[in-house]
Amino acid sequence: MFEENQIPTMKSAIEEAKEGIFSAVDSLLSKTQIQPEEIDAVIVTCGCFSPSPSLSSLIMNHYKLKPDVKTYNLSGMGCSSGVISIDLAAQILRGGGRKIKNVLVVITENITLNWYEGEERSMLVTNCIFRVGCAAVMITNDPSRRSSAKMELTHSLRTHHGADDSAYHAAFQEEDVKGVTGISLTKDLIRVAGVNLREHIKILAPRVLPLNQLVTYVYSVVATTLSGGQYKPVMPDFTAAFEHICVHTGGKAVIEQVGRVMKFSDSVTEPARMTLNRFGNTSSSLVFYELAYFEAKGRVKKGDKMWMIAFGTGFKVGSLVWKWIKDSESEFDNPWNDSINKYPLKIWVVKLVFGNSD
Repeated sequence: MFEENQIPTMKSAIEEAKEGIFSAVDSLLSKTQIQPEEIDAVIVTCGCFSPSPSLSSLIMNHYKLKPDVKTYNLSGMGCSSGVISIDLAAQILRGGGRKIKNVLVVITENITLNWYEGEERSMLVTNCIFRVGCAAVMITNDPSRRSSAKMELTHSLRTHHGADDSAYHAAFQEEDVKGVTGISLTKDLIRVAGVNLREHIKILAPRVLPLNQLVTYVYSVVATTLSGGQYKPVMPDFTAAFEHICVHTGGKAVIEQVGRVMKFSDSVTEPARMTLNRFGNTSSSLVFYELAYFEAKGRVKKGDKMWMIAFGTGFKVGSLVWKWIKDSESEFDNPWNDSINKYPLKIWVVKLVFGNSD
């Protein structure tokens, strides 16, 4: 039982949202030198918390944005919604003509009202791995700001696999047998992630792979089709297309499954594994905590390409491909600043050898 002062309240959830959102946006505006009145559109994504007025209205009120600003509030989109919100921003900028130049994207999650208090094991997992996270991004098509930008978005892709029942129910918010609401992560989740990642790759590969890798992949797909499914397509080497990859940090099993499907080495999945260790699963903002890891390590150079891949309830897969315009720098508000020297963690394996005493 909770004591009266321990019961989660709407007020507490709003305070949690304000703390993350306002600190992230304040820092972003300071670094970009973009004034609130220059913001033309606002996109906020938060998977499990959708108050009224919306979180985008909260930002509108706090920063006193102009009355014709376009606001969008995404909820229930799962961990891929950070990628989805960037894709949405790109679509708005492409279709907005000269009127829309600066889109503020706020990617957050809220735990206060979404802590599972029941006893169902499949629902308790979320209590163990999910944590609060927040990131703010300014997406612009203003040529005059290119010199101050970090990255250029070159590709974005969203695929939705919810027509399949097993994919739709792989992660599902529902009530347990005692009527307590929680998010159930089924045993089929890992399989669903692997299957739908392969489907996603079929669309992404022709857009990003170098010619030699693409020819090999297409040949293997054709061979698979002609063999009636006897052979599986050869997974192309995506590290030939990208210098850096941000893998969805949904959990240890999810990272390992992506590594198996994509044939990634431990060095490729290192940022995902270290981010999970340090911050847990921050839901929609998880790939941006990985991006911060690369920056804190000073690994990103001008011209490098970065792939972000994230999964979401439904079941959705989202990809972003970035090209870095300048060398990365670890900034004053990088969340890794207090611990980056400890990572990557080194795991020592002690081998016990037993033999005869004689």
